[in-house]
Amino acid sequence: MESPLARADSPSPDIDFSTDPRFTGAMRRGSVKKNVAAIHVSGKLTLLQRKLSNVLLLNAYDTLLTATRHQIDARTLSLMIGYNSNDMDTLRDALRGLAETVAEWDMLDDKGRQEWGVSALLSYAKLKGGICEYAYSPALAEKLYDPKVYALINLNIQRRFTSGHGLALYENCYRFIRTGSTGWWPIETFRRLMGVEDSAYYEVFKQLNAKIIKPAVEEVNRTSNIRLTPELRRMGRAVSEIRFLIEENPQLAMFDIKGDDDVRETAVYARLIGQGVSDRLARQWLAEHGEAVVAEKLSYVAGQGRVRNTAGYLRDALAKGYGPAGKAVAAPVDPALVAGVVARRQAEAEADAALTQRLAERDARRRRFDAVEQAVSRRNPTQRDADKRLFLSSIEDELDREDFRRFGWASSLNARAIFAFWQDLDPTIFDGLSADPQP
Repeated sequence: MESPLARADSPSPDIDFSTDPRFTGAMRRGSVKKNVAAIHVSGKLTLLQRKLSNVLLLNAYDTLLTATRHQIDARTLSLMIGYNSNDMDTLRDALRGLAETVAEWDMLDDKGRQEWGVSALLSYAKLKGGICEYAYSPALAEKLYDPKVYALINLNIQRRFTSGHGLALYENCYRFIRTGSTGWWPIETFRRLMGVEDSAYYEVFKQLNAKIIKPAVEEVNRTSNIRLTPELRRMGRAVSEIRFLIEENPQLAMFDIKGDDDVRETAVYARLIGQGVSDRLARQWLAEHGEAVVAEKLSYVAGQGRVRNTAGYLRDALAKGYGPAGKAVAAPVDPALVAGVVARRQAEAEADAALTQRLAERDARRRRFDAVEQAVSRRNPTQRDADKRLFLSSIEDELDREDFRRFGWASSLNARAIFAFWQDLDPTIFDGLSADPQP
């Protein structure tokens, strides 16, 4: 029987991490800074392993350099990844995969010298009493914490991905959103980023494009807050390099700043606006750092006397950690208000997810019927007659048989059987299309 975790590769309802009472501390940010080194070495991770690595990093981020071990409730971990399951065996296997995966970085140090290093993604992990405990090697922890170059990976966006290649492409492209392009990657580099460098099958660009590039780009554009356009560079007739042009997805551009209306009603947001911070920047800071941290930095900046550029000083305080020692305490929140916000967000997310799924399935069915129609057009009359007789002989239900007689290969009642029939005839007929749609 397929495990509950394995079935959970469908998009999960969004979570408002900042207000959901199930999450505390760093988890309330709902996003994690991923260093370029970490992003570039995880191409071989499965979808589950990639999501796990992001959540574990978010949980540990604040104490990466001060704590040797980190802990998270296993059920909370599953929830944040988008899995509602007690399947600890699958979770254990994914953690083992992280401990067995080697991370390699090649980057410049503070003095401009090239630095190469290698480490396991996790130095160890264990599950005991419903708690997941894990650790990073000291060298890797330093690289993961380094804030100079990072991508801010939103966990609600991550939860929507259903393929590891799609999420890998998103992580590798999102950090270039400000420049609008990834720059040219040699095809060998791209294959490594996607974790298929050891596959002879994907050395053929036609197959790499059909099975990896097109499906991954389609999922990023449909799922995330950016849109990608691939461009190719050739050497002779062979494709030698690829780059991705990047722009904000107009429908999901603000996806990473959840709960805008609620944020604008907070006292901290009002204080930011009063200090000359723009609406977008105020919501971005609150989404990234959390209400308590921003409130602490506001108080710190206010205590510095007259400041020429308050917004700039506040930005530096958040980015560089200026402020008094100790942790800020968030203002008390009405539990009833929190419960109402969580319930409303959950209902909206479920409705949006259901609508998105229906639209995706309808589009997938249409594209598959189009592929069948093109395949039929390439057959000669004798073959077409034989195909119809063979398919009719496989239909047992009289209603389904009558529907096929009336509508032929466009019969909606026989959609799944039609798709299976033509895939048996031509295994590549649906290459590059989305997963099998519901009839």
